[in-house]
Amino acid sequence: MKLHSLKPAAGAVKKRKRIARGIGSGHGRTATRGHKGAKSRSGFKEKRNFEGGQMPLQMRLPKIGFKSPNRVAYTPVNLSRLQQISEKYNLDAVTLEALVSRGIVSKNDKVKILGGGELKAKLQVEAHAFSASAKEAIEALGGTATVAG
Repeated sequence: MKLHSLKPAAGAVKKRKRIARGIGSGHGRTATRGHKGAKSRSGFKEKRNFEGGQMPLQMRLPKIGFKSPNRVAYTPVNLSRLQQISEKYNLDAVTLEALVSRGIVSKNDKVKILGGGELKAKLQVEAHAFSASAKEAIEALGGTATVAG
């Protein structure tokens, strides 16, 4: 077997259908587009989700839900995570700058402290929002919960 003698298996390669090349080709005249109608015209482009005039799926399904334009999305940080952060980095005060510089949150994130887990250290915590249980737990240990502006 030599490289020059290699060829694909019989029937594996089909010739391309050359349309609009005269009546003798068998694909001339209407160029396989059929007669009349939008699909036979040049420049025809079917709309996305067009189902031949049938009511499209996105119109058959009910509209549900509501997205408030005034919603504020917070990045949640639990008390257990605050405990880990304070132990790992030896912090007495967990500020937004400290969280951003250590890559825990992004600089444009709004941070909300939640009451999940347990806090053992006395901390000064600065965040955009606090849950009632988180604020209570921080202040019970003698720490402060400051809302950043």
